[in-house]
Amino acid sequence: MADGNTGGAIPRRSVVVQDFTNSVLDPGAPMLGPVEDGGTIIANTAPGCWGPMITPRLRGGHEVTQPVFVAGAEVGDGIAIRIRDITVTSIATASGHDSSPESFCLGDPYVAARCPACDTVWPETHVEGIGQDAVKCDACGNAVTPFSVVHGYTVTFDDTRSVGLTLPREAAETIARQADHYAALPDASRQHSILTYAPSDMPGTLVRMRPFMGQLGTCPSMPMPDSHNAGDFGAFLVGAPHDYGITAEQLAEHKTDGHMDIDAVRAGAILVAPVKVPGAGVYMGDMHAGQGDGEIAGHTMDVSGSVTLQVEVVKGYPIDGPVLFPLAEDLPPLARPFSEAEIAKGVRLAAKWGVGEIEPLAPVSVIGTAANLNDAIENGLARAAALLGLSVAEIRNRATVNGAIEIGRAPGVIQVTFLAPLARLDAVGLGDYAREQYGL
Repeated sequence: MADGNTGGAIPRRSVVVQDFTNSVLDPGAPMLGPVEDGGTIIANTAPGCWGPMITPRLRGGHEVTQPVFVAGAEVGDGIAIRIRDITVTSIATASGHDSSPESFCLGDPYVAARCPACDTVWPETHVEGIGQDAVKCDACGNAVTPFSVVHGYTVTFDDTRSVGLTLPREAAETIARQADHYAALPDASRQHSILTYAPSDMPGTLVRMRPFMGQLGTCPSMPMPDSHNAGDFGAFLVGAPHDYGITAEQLAEHKTDGHMDIDAVRAGAILVAPVKVPGAGVYMGDMHAGQGDGEIAGHTMDVSGSVTLQVEVVKGYPIDGPVLFPLAEDLPPLARPFSEAEIAKGVRLAAKWGVGEIEPLAPVSVIGTAANLNDAIENGLARAAALLGLSVAEIRNRATVNGAIEIGRAPGVIQVTFLAPLARLDAVGLGDYAREQYGL
């Protein structure tokens, strides 16, 4: 194989990822790999959200891994990603609800942070001390705070990584003084740890850990800030005054919806992502220790961690967004496979009423994104209809009687999760993933 993004290397069975982007996903940048079709990607990921958000030189609000080229993946295909393992390596993290102080950005604090004192966009910064004024501009020494924590917490995890506990001020400040250690920042990470801020507004709260990937997918087909590779955050790029401003048409064409913040994207799930550049460019990041549906605070417990994926090319993938096969326990009650006892009752009903055959069904979750939740639902319904070759009206009915609309992230990421005709999934090459996942 010869490809400019990978230097013509021979595909390998496994690729280890240790490097990160500057928070911009650029299809013209070199990719790692290639990894062979069916091969494994192993990565040590850096925290997303808060750390990159307080690091002005990072231009996307997150810090994701360098994309990996998958051999045989062509534009118009899909990449099936089996999530084999997700392990949290951070000892502690911090998070909270944010505000964006005026004058600290050029249009978008996630993408174009600036120092108002010297008017430098994307200034280089360093940390002095702890607290919310600790990040200083290298050029002029001014505190640069594109984001501040309105109400936040520092949380540390037990050795089994099953629960966490939020800390009082003194303990949070102790951790802040060794922030990179407690965050377990990977060696190549360039972010300032949010632990430096030492928030401590709700101490003594016990939380469950249920780690998942907030970012997982394929490279968009034009340069795009990583956290904005979705229909809701991406809407902030439309007409923006900074270097990454785009049109609504460009956003729809080029994004791949890799930033989902859907808590079902966890170990054991299978995600199918669209391919919009040769080789797909599989990337990941923004691991969360746990999150309720909607990520309603805007942020959650972002952590470092190790991830193992297995990737497989799906030829002729018919839609432009992701499809998820969650763990059975993560499915809405009505979207779970029918038990043998339920099927037996259905067979008796069919015999009584002259129904010739009960169609085989399988769970599927189609992702929709847009600037708001209503439009995201319409996007998800349209994608599901295109995927299965059915009308939107039929998808509405199936999602109502055999599924649910689930919120991944406010303001605009949803899942249309329902029992779909297995024959329709077979027709687009996805039926065997459903059989594998649900033992059908």
